[in-house]
Amino acid sequence: MSLHPTIEAVTGRIARRSRESRAAYLDRIDAARDRGPARGTISCGNLAHGFAASGEDKTVLRGLRRPNIGIVTAFNDMLSAHQPLERYPALIKLAARSAGCTAQVAGGVPAMCDGVTQGQPGMELSLFSRDTIALATAVSLSHDMFDAAVMLGVCDKIVPGLLIGALSFGQLPVILVPAGPMPSGLPNKEKARIRKLYAEGKASREDLLDAESQSYHGPGTCTFYGTANSNQMLMEVMGLHMPGSAFVNPNTPLRDALTAAAAERACEITALDENYTPIGRTVDEKAIVNAMVGLAATGGSTNHAIHLVAIARAAGLVMDWDDLDQVSRVTPLLARIYPNGSADVNHFQAAGGLGFLIRELIDGGLLHPDIRCVHGGDLRDQAREPWLDGARLAWRDPPELSLDRDVARPLGEPFAPEGGVRLLQGNIGRAVAKISAVAPEHRVIRAPARVFDSQEALLDAFRTGGLDGDFVAVIRGQGPRANGMPELHKLTPTLSILQDRGQRVALLTDGRMSGASGTVLAAIHVIPEADRDGAIGRLLDGDPVLIDAEKGVLSVEVDTATLAARPSAVLALDSHRSGLGRELFGVMRSNAGTAEQGACALFGKE
Repeated sequence: MSLHPTIEAVTGRIARRSRESRAAYLDRIDAARDRGPARGTISCGNLAHGFAASGEDKTVLRGLRRPNIGIVTAFNDMLSAHQPLERYPALIKLAARSAGCTAQVAGGVPAMCDGVTQGQPGMELSLFSRDTIALATAVSLSHDMFDAAVMLGVCDKIVPGLLIGALSFGQLPVILVPAGPMPSGLPNKEKARIRKLYAEGKASREDLLDAESQSYHGPGTCTFYGTANSNQMLMEVMGLHMPGSAFVNPNTPLRDALTAAAAERACEITALDENYTPIGRTVDEKAIVNAMVGLAATGGSTNHAIHLVAIARAAGLVMDWDDLDQVSRVTPLLARIYPNGSADVNHFQAAGGLGFLIRELIDGGLLHPDIRCVHGGDLRDQAREPWLDGARLAWRDPPELSLDRDVARPLGEPFAPEGGVRLLQGNIGRAVAKISAVAPEHRVIRAPARVFDSQEALLDAFRTGGLDGDFVAVIRGQGPRANGMPELHKLTPTLSILQDRGQRVALLTDGRMSGASGTVLAAIHVIPEADRDGAIGRLLDGDPVLIDAEKGVLSVEVDTATLAARPSAVLALDSHRSGLGRELFGVMRSNAGTAEQGACALFGKE
């Protein structure tokens, strides 16, 4: 089937908008390719340092004739999603040797767990940890000893950070290697029910901890469809995984086989081989549009309205929220995964998973099939699912039909005719909303503003019975330049309780909302932010606010002159500028772009 005209138009617009920046990027990585790894030209002392501790690989590294693969790992054993990565370097080195090349751990990057820091001061470092990871990735690869790289990471900011850092070395082939989701535990809806009971004082802390522990219970990614699992979907539709790697459980023979296959493939696609596949060429405007389509079709995390922009910029590409909105409006919703449904990612995988979904989207003309995937095929090959034929890794076609139509559906019978991400704009500014889990009757609200300077202030009002009637909760001073743009997921149970009681409520903020949030309408990532004289900082209690996610409207019914004449709110930010390392991130707060620019501190001009 031919490409959908809107997909074609958005792709063309990104290419035209990015012509100069993309050309400069490609010139830079081509020059780096022509120079080759520095180990071929550096001094003997430099080179000896590079392989001094390489044991049995020392002879091959000294010979300079075989590829050397750099491993960048986000392993730590506090994050359940990253704990399985501990074993990967040994597997990768063994696989590399079997393919006639070598592998070295180039470096490690930090990996925060938003589940641990949610609602805590440490959450204010979360978004900037992405930029820190990108910097650490660049430092890891800066030894210039490598012909290709594999990136070991899974969670929210880790994969975007690894990818942004890798794109600075766009001349290198790079394969992303995940760990997979933990087996299913307590159903997500039951966990959410206990959280709401606890918020109302009807369940004890012990009850809540029992529920959380049964949900998050072992190695692997959390099983809801938040940012971490949206990351894995994006890597598949962008062609940066070995096919079908996303949702295979950790510590299984199939997962180990996929990890070894990634190492072997990395050895085959360096500039020393005719199959040379540099990541800077794989991540092009088609891959970025595929990522937007995948996000819309699965109801993925709103965090990627920020991350995708930053990833694109790292590859010399310029996208904006208009692109995302237009793609979402022509992309049907084909998956129902919690919080957009009751199933988790393991159920989605069993129903046909990403192989089924990618094939449906290609057949419908919504994905670019002709991208340059790391495995050597096109995106239709990416849709094949891995399996073990005895001890041999093989791939087969995905199911012809969904194996559970409550979880995954064909293009002709979607859950909704449009995807889950909307651009909102008006006299308050521009914002993003995710509507895939919001019931149609809750997608439009006109109600008075209740203005708060923190999520704790709103929670205090709830505890004292001060949140009566319909209202739009305005949480301001939460943007990247104010306090690092934390997620406000702690508000989800409270706002859900009020909505369940029959109140019409919504959230309006210049901060972020967790990728796991969904049933309450939320206009998030508002730009300009309050700390940069945005209109959100001039809203007052009682102002009539309209959020219409169907029509894409975000406005306050106050005349222009009156709104402009109001002074901006004085934000009390001193307490957010120190403690738990926050004092070290002032340079990032000061240099962060807007949310629509990726909220990134890495792209300023010197």
